[in-house]
Amino acid sequence: MYEYLSNNCTCTYVLGAFVLLWVLVWFYRDNLEITKVSEKHVFVTGCDSGFGHLLCKCLDKRGFRVLAGCLTEKGADDLKRATGPFLKTCILDVTSTASIQKALEWTKKEVGDKGLWGLVNNAGRSLPMGPSEWMKIEDFESTLKVNMTGVIEMTMNFFPLVKKARGRVVNVASVLGRVAANGGGYCISKFAVESFSDCLRRDIQNFGVNVCIIEPGFFKTQVTSLDPIERELHRLWNQLTPEVKESYGDKYLDKYIKIQRLIMNTICDSDLSKVTNCMEHALLAVHPRTRYSAGWDAKLLWIPLSYMPACFVDIALKLVLPKPAKSV
Repeated sequence: MYEYLSNNCTCTYVLGAFVLLWVLVWFYRDNLEITKVSEKHVFVTGCDSGFGHLLCKCLDKRGFRVLAGCLTEKGADDLKRATGPFLKTCILDVTSTASIQKALEWTKKEVGDKGLWGLVNNAGRSLPMGPSEWMKIEDFESTLKVNMTGVIEMTMNFFPLVKKARGRVVNVASVLGRVAANGGGYCISKFAVESFSDCLRRDIQNFGVNVCIIEPGFFKTQVTSLDPIERELHRLWNQLTPEVKESYGDKYLDKYIKIQRLIMNTICDSDLSKVTNCMEHALLAVHPRTRYSAGWDAKLLWIPLSYMPACFVDIALKLVLPKPAKSV
């Protein structure tokens, strides 16, 4: 009996030592950073505001040669005023092939023979979001063009430059690319970004290029601003037929909006650096992670929820969302 307990204790100590060693090695590898940052170019999309705007300022301070794609002249001017002389901007609409090609030719001239160290596909839109039955095909397409097709087209066009530098592709997905919590094109597009990134990473792993996925939780940006969300919900409601409106009931829209307000006001985080820190790590680390979950709600709610059985998520959302007037 004594010998049995002694052997068990020995096994426990060995296992504990192995786990401790693994953790120490992981932390050591995770904190190793690349050198010669000032010689590396990073292209970021969607830099007018939010994550992209803040990331560009952070990378500029780090010494990267930042190439910022902005949708508007105002966004580009605001960013240039807030950064140093080495950051450069271009006007970029990721839904336009011509705009992407123009940005690519400009980037080739900027990076020269060094190639492009990082491509950060950050540009995105969230609206319209709401019950799927309220959508028209155009409502889906407007979001998919930016969040899905835009990401793919940017990556396929800029990839030869990234491959030359043996650099990084950083794609911004979402926790709603792990849990489909509402209708519209947003969740669909973010699931697509997750899938595309996984396929790309596995296809190119022998070329020394890393593909990283950023999965932010809910943060206070233009994407989660309540006024546009409520305007879009009213627009969607007003385009419904009388029969569909009757099935939901006159009070459904107001109840739905109240729930959106509660969710956004409760879990939206104002600290955008939690996301940009993940992006920076993906670009600076010698051994970047495959996925980065940013925000307390991502780590404690959405990611664990994504591993639950589908029926569990279905019931949870059914309890949260308002009940239609003619539900069964």
